[in-house]
Amino acid sequence: MRTKDFFFDLPEDLIAQRPAAERGASRLFVLDRSTGSFVHSRVSDLARHLPTGSLLVFNDSKVRKARVYGTSDSGGRVEFLLLRRRGEREWLVMTTKARKQVPGKGYLFPGGVRGRIVGIEEDLRILELDRPVDDVYLDRWGHIPLPPYIRRTDDGFDAERYQTVYSRAVGSVAAPTAGLHFTEEILASLREAGMETAAVTLHVGLGTFLPVRAERIEDHVMHEEEYSVPDSTAEAVRRARREGRPVVAVGTTSVRTLESAWADGNLRPGPGSTRIFLYPGREFRVVDALFTNFHTPESTLLMLVSAFAGKDLILRAYEEAVRLRYRFFSYGDAMLIL
Repeated sequence: MRTKDFFFDLPEDLIAQRPAAERGASRLFVLDRSTGSFVHSRVSDLARHLPTGSLLVFNDSKVRKARVYGTSDSGGRVEFLLLRRRGEREWLVMTTKARKQVPGKGYLFPGGVRGRIVGIEEDLRILELDRPVDDVYLDRWGHIPLPPYIRRTDDGFDAERYQTVYSRAVGSVAAPTAGLHFTEEILASLREAGMETAAVTLHVGLGTFLPVRAERIEDHVMHEEEYSVPDSTAEAVRRARREGRPVVAVGTTSVRTLESAWADGNLRPGPGSTRIFLYPGREFRVVDALFTNFHTPESTLLMLVSAFAGKDLILRAYEEAVRLRYRFFSYGDAMLIL
């Protein structure tokens, strides 16, 4: 299957640069896989579109202020995205002008921290610092890692709105964006309507958002991401399946966690890591419905929803969303796939 089969035309002005004025006020595109029908609604009305007793599974990972800027020994400004801690003073990082960031090159970071490149791992760099850099440091000196299609610098508003209201475990370098729509009031309305909620943790990294550069999607290799499934969530999923209640994944990262942790007819609790790549032809063993955002052309996320609902139906739905001027990507509108 070719990557270009997942291309669609998207006007630039439909790429949301800021979230809706109020959290939870976005539009909701409801897609029924069994009939191929579309319904247009609001995220605040989500409860009325779900079967009573649905189990909604959220990703509670919290976005780290993982973007930092350093000045190289030669005087250039270099942007670093701290992806994963590698020991007390080392980080696996993505950089701008990557070909120039070679082992031995040094940098000065805010607060007087010095660092140097000590290795290369695939297309990433290993950055060694002269002291530990933790989330206290990053909260002061780091920046919210907004995706590149948001063409502005982050501000104080993003520190709140690029986090879910239920975020708990720090570790993501991009938000699990489907969850950005939820407010405490919407969560309460779901429970009042007879829904159950549970959480998993997947720290969003390159595996979620790195572009597909291969011509054939089967040749794309996902980067590894870490996840964890609590005992209570594993039991909630087992109970829902036993009772015939649908499991609704909130976001593609929740999908990837649930499908990665499924083995021998059960959801395995505990930590794990995954490179799972869900594209048309792959089977979904846990998830019955999906609440998600609208995704970028030719992305692994678009391939995932195409695997779940069918490529032709998804592309037809996206064409309709463009026609009706839905807002796309991280700060955009939402889709519920039943």
